[in-house]
Amino acid sequence: MQDDQRWRMLVDAIVDYAIYMLSPDGTITSWNRGAERFKGYTAEEIIGQHFSRFYTEEDRATGLPALALKTAETEGRFEREGWRMRKDGSRMWAHVIIDPVRDPAGRLVGFAKITRDMTERKAVQDSLRWSEQRFQLLVQGIRDYAIYMLGPDGRVTNWNTGAERLKGYTEQEIVGEHFSRFYTPEDRASGLPDRALAMAIREGRFEQEGWRVRKDGSRFRAHALLQPIYDEQGTLVGFGKITRDVTLQHEAQRALEEARAALFQSQKLETIGQLTGGIAHDFNNLLAVIVGNLDLLRKRLPEEGKARQLVENSLQGARRGASLTGRMLAFARRQELKVACVDVQDLVRGLAEMLQGSIGPTVTIETRFPLRIPPVLVDPGQLEAALLNLVVNARDAMPEGGAVTIAAQEQTVEKARPGTLPPGAYVCLSVTDEGEGMDEATLAKAVEPFFTTKGVGRGTGLGLSMIHGFAEQSGGRLVLKSRKGEGTRAEIWLPVAASEPGQAAQAEPGADELGPARRLTVLVVDDDPLVLMNTADMLEDLGHAVLEASSGEQALRVLARAGGVDLVITDQAMPGMLGTQLVAAIRAERPDLPVILATGYAEAPASRDATLPRLGKPFTQQDLARAMAAAINPGTEQNRVVRFRPRQT
Repeated sequence: MQDDQRWRMLVDAIVDYAIYMLSPDGTITSWNRGAERFKGYTAEEIIGQHFSRFYTEEDRATGLPALALKTAETEGRFEREGWRMRKDGSRMWAHVIIDPVRDPAGRLVGFAKITRDMTERKAVQDSLRWSEQRFQLLVQGIRDYAIYMLGPDGRVTNWNTGAERLKGYTEQEIVGEHFSRFYTPEDRASGLPDRALAMAIREGRFEQEGWRVRKDGSRFRAHALLQPIYDEQGTLVGFGKITRDVTLQHEAQRALEEARAALFQSQKLETIGQLTGGIAHDFNNLLAVIVGNLDLLRKRLPEEGKARQLVENSLQGARRGASLTGRMLAFARRQELKVACVDVQDLVRGLAEMLQGSIGPTVTIETRFPLRIPPVLVDPGQLEAALLNLVVNARDAMPEGGAVTIAAQEQTVEKARPGTLPPGAYVCLSVTDEGEGMDEATLAKAVEPFFTTKGVGRGTGLGLSMIHGFAEQSGGRLVLKSRKGEGTRAEIWLPVAASEPGQAAQAEPGADELGPARRLTVLVVDDDPLVLMNTADMLEDLGHAVLEASSGEQALRVLARAGGVDLVITDQAMPGMLGTQLVAAIRAERPDLPVILATGYAEAPASRDATLPRLGKPFTQQDLARAMAAAINPGTEQNRVVRFRPRQT
């Protein structure tokens, strides 16, 4: 009896659990302080009442209280969580255990019921569950990133909609598969997937950008992040993987880098061109003195003799030097172009015999032209020289022989990028060989002046640079495509002409006829004293009076105080005042005074005045006389040499 009292005191002292007895029919027969605390009823209020009053109306309607007692009686235990009602009508989430109580004979005498208030824990669990659901909804709602889990062995354990959209696999298709199937065959062969897992474990993360493969076999550029996931005990449970498609950004970056490289190459060539043009200009002045003096000296020597031969050899060398400066000026885009409307197919057809004769019997030339190709606006002589140069280069690249293909096709540039052609219509004229080709380093320097892969004495290294400059000055572009061992394709892009062929300006004929002309007073303007003296000597040898000036300002002063000047011959590149500026100043005061512009290259836009006679440096006495004839008698006497009683020697 004393033990029963102690047990009763123990049960009654428990306040965190409701512990009470039920009769076999469910009537409450005892009540502890924990039950009073949870349910709100005192022992006097609740003993003798049926325990079903603690259930919700929904549970009573489904017969849950009776089911609970039946289950406890038949199965020896009933355990469940659910909503229960307090005295004040509020609900609590309860964990309930009902055990049957039997006498020594095994007869059921009632039930022991233990209830615990789990409301707070349920609230936490519900909050956590809702948080997990929201997180899952968030992950599943992301369509621009593939977010999924891998097991420790690298097999996919879950899959979001972004992964399905990006990779093409449904969750049913990919869960359980190894993530290495997303890698390219090359990456799998190199062991990259396994290295990625190992590095993620070792470094705490693995991040990389590379090519990945979709279900349909197509490739995309991916930025992938792989991180290991550990449980509370520090055991690796898998990996979290986030993948993003960065193909567009990759292509944009690649295009930007190509544009930067093209711009850098263009700027580099422009700088080299400026330097080359300046050197060629100064060299032309020296050649002008040499050619002019040799030309005058030759006239004073007998037709036969060693001295005459030496002078002739010197003149030939000077002309080769002039050709060299011409190529340098072509690279610098400062040579004089005689632009015309040209049918490239007719031009190539006319060159066929010369081209075949230049390359020998081991190389054949094939042409591929469409039925109709529009005309281009270009200097035909320069284009012929460029084609001949490219064909000879192609021959040299095929020492064992082969085929050279000359082709043309119409192309349209829709949108310009840095270092490329402006929008418009072009003809792409190409020369393709089957030769040795060039590596990237050689290709990058191929158009630089004096760079050559040929042996000593087999070229100046100015061929491609000349073509580059000619194409750029013509409003087009030289494009070289080559790979080592796969041949080379050289493309000259030229702008389509607005008019039809046949409108080319007639080349100025040679001056073979001598005729009488009046004695002229000529003002010669040049900042180089050697060129100035040489030009004056040639004019005086032709019988003309000469006035000299070393600058544009001095020339204007001479004209202001001297009367009877019949002709002005001026250099273009002079400090203080360009030749074209001097021409403009002279025409403002004396519009009828003939002026000849003597220059080594096309230096200024104003120098393209079609009405302004030009004299290219270096020039001979005959070139000078021809230019004077064209200036004094435009359109009628341009073929006659202006000469007045040559001095006797």
